[in-house]
Amino acid sequence: MKNELTIQEVAKRTGLTLHTLRYYERIGLMDPIKREANGHRSYNEDDLEWITILLHLRSTGMPISEMQRFANLVRDGHSTISERRELLEGHEQKLQLRLKEIKSTLKILDKKISHYRNLEQEEK
Repeated sequence: MKNELTIQEVAKRTGLTLHTLRYYERIGLMDPIKREANGHRSYNEDDLEWITILLHLRSTGMPISEMQRFANLVRDGHSTISERRELLEGHEQKLQLRLKEIKSTLKILDKKISHYRNLEQEEK
């Protein structure tokens, strides 16, 4: 990967829209992106790495407000490490509960599917 990427290249690599990338910057999920002389955004490897973190947090259902809090804590530096850990641990606990609920639902679905397969076999 070259050192600098355009917003279009970042959108293509991440699957985010141009609008979403601009929105994330505007609401403070990202530090202001470096601009070229022509005013176009110029993303670097660190920006792409941060976007990847944001994508993972979002895909797990973390609300944008919590993502903003996390981004602010990261910006505030080393003194916020404990707060960052606590925020992520709280999110992890929510995910663990959700996973438990999903596993329980899968068991019920498996039983129902098995029941319907048995009924289908009886009809043959």
